[in-house]
Amino acid sequence: MRRVVFNQKGGVGKSTITCNLAAIAAAAGRRTLLIDLDPQGNSTRYLLGATADAEHAEAPGAAGFFETTLKFSLRTPATSDFIVATPWPNLHLMPGGPLLDELHGKLESRYKIYKLRDALLELEGQYDEIWIDTPPALNFYTRSALIAAEGCLIPFDCDDFSRRALYGLLDTVKELQADHNAALRVEGIVVNQFQPRASLPQRTVQELRDEGLPVLDPCLSASVKVKESHELSRPLIHLDAKHKLTLEFVALYESLTRPKAPKARARARV
Repeated sequence: MRRVVFNQKGGVGKSTITCNLAAIAAAAGRRTLLIDLDPQGNSTRYLLGATADAEHAEAPGAAGFFETTLKFSLRTPATSDFIVATPWPNLHLMPGGPLLDELHGKLESRYKIYKLRDALLELEGQYDEIWIDTPPALNFYTRSALIAAEGCLIPFDCDDFSRRALYGLLDTVKELQADHNAALRVEGIVVNQFQPRASLPQRTVQELRDEGLPVLDPCLSASVKVKESHELSRPLIHLDAKHKLTLEFVALYESLTRPKAPKARARARV
């Protein structure tokens, strides 16, 4: 399964959600790959810690992969050449970094938009799950990810700006579905930093559900444990497996991977 975590708005928890769900998948024994397409490289630092700035500073990663698509060579490197191991069993990473910014204009002008999809199809037998973290922008890398993915998760924080932007995001996904990837589907909206005792978040989430939007359960609670997790570069499942937020992430992952019951057929009118 190939999933992308996508939102044009920054600060909604894309990297946190991507890394923690991928880490849970790997901890469950699934061969898992996370691809970091954000030049800021937050997912890369989250999973690799200090080595992201040292040992893997010159690692080819996502930038190296995309750079090869701009060159003709008789020996094209395998996609696996741009992937590194993380400290966590079953979890591998294609690192992100600043060089992605430098390549963006060339990739867009040369229309390399399908290269990531082709590469992930090549890796299909090597991984059970592939998770893609995207930059907070609708650019070449985000479009590449949406074209390459089968499922899309949209992080959402409960404010009016996020709500207004949400409808545009859903329209963007529909456009990509129509033009480039008919197999892509929005698996759901992930409510992040949820405060259940505050009336505004409760009302906002309920209104989204009343509109028929696919809000996933459970909502992810606000917690300082996330900041501790970032600081220590340890996904929550490896930091505190019994913490409330960790259990919410586990429940969210299970809701995504649980077999869906077939929809009942509507009865024909007599």
